[in-house]
Amino acid sequence: MFAFIVRRMFQSVIVLLVVGLVAFSMFRFVGDPIDNMLGQERTQADIDRLRTELGLDQPFPVQYFKFLQGAVQGNFGVSYRQGRPVSTIIAERAPATLELAFVSGFLAITLGIALGVFTAIRRQGVAANIIMTVSLIGVSLPTFLIGILLIYIFSVELDLLPSFGRGETVMIGNWSTGFLTASGLKALILPAITLGLYQMTLIMRLVRSEMLEVMRADYVRFARARGLSDRVINFRHALKNTLVPVITITGLQLGSIIAFAIITETVFQWPGVGLLFINAIQFVDIPVMAAYLMLISVMFVTINLIVDLLYYAIDPRLRVDARAT
Repeated sequence: MFAFIVRRMFQSVIVLLVVGLVAFSMFRFVGDPIDNMLGQERTQADIDRLRTELGLDQPFPVQYFKFLQGAVQGNFGVSYRQGRPVSTIIAERAPATLELAFVSGFLAITLGIALGVFTAIRRQGVAANIIMTVSLIGVSLPTFLIGILLIYIFSVELDLLPSFGRGETVMIGNWSTGFLTASGLKALILPAITLGLYQMTLIMRLVRSEMLEVMRADYVRFARARGLSDRVINFRHALKNTLVPVITITGLQLGSIIAFAIITETVFQWPGVGLLFINAIQFVDIPVMAAYLMLISVMFVTINLIVDLLYYAIDPRLRVDARAT
């Protein structure tokens, strides 16, 4: 087990270094931040001075090494646009994104697994067929279009829910939350549904297909022959074995919820790190862009490591193979 964790940690460090190198390299072609930071009356001396202050006159390997050195210490530099530490800006925006991702992930996992099991057990029923047909919407339509449709229906036509913003928030220490206010909860509904719909339908369809496959297995037939109840067979035997491959996909989808919150936050003007990243691209705010991509990479790597450990703990065949080698 220890060797397994060490091997995964080493692989994770390599992935983060490669992602950081690729991201930092791409930012060189986004544009010149000096153009946005200085006005039309700038002189060449002003350009050279600011370029030296920002360290943009140094060779690329030196810039990348300093970026990694600061990132390890939690220091991502100063925003070119706001003139404040990037870590402070992200810390202010992170609660909005994390709360949105938490609600979206919770809905995706709970409803996805529940509906997947239901449509597998009642696969010939009318309700199951309706659910499978409606689920095609979540798979087929792009996220931004789903968000616009929800805004049109529930905000424009019915005037039930807000179409943008986070609503009223309260501070708990250094954490701003909308969970404790009515307007905050109402503002969260549409973005959470928009962000989690695709993941929910994907998990639901995966659970259904795996459940149907497991239900045809010999040990399930043997359990029926022993006279076990349908509840025991479906939830103690079939569902447990169904979740083994589902865990991997679910873990990656939870990571993608945070990574792809950019679209949802843009549609609903949700004040999270995704919208911060979009604004950073427009102003060529390289420190913010680099910090965002590195944090997303760390999150993906961490979730992937947790998924591997859960997979290792649930599937006894992996433990047997590890002892054999």
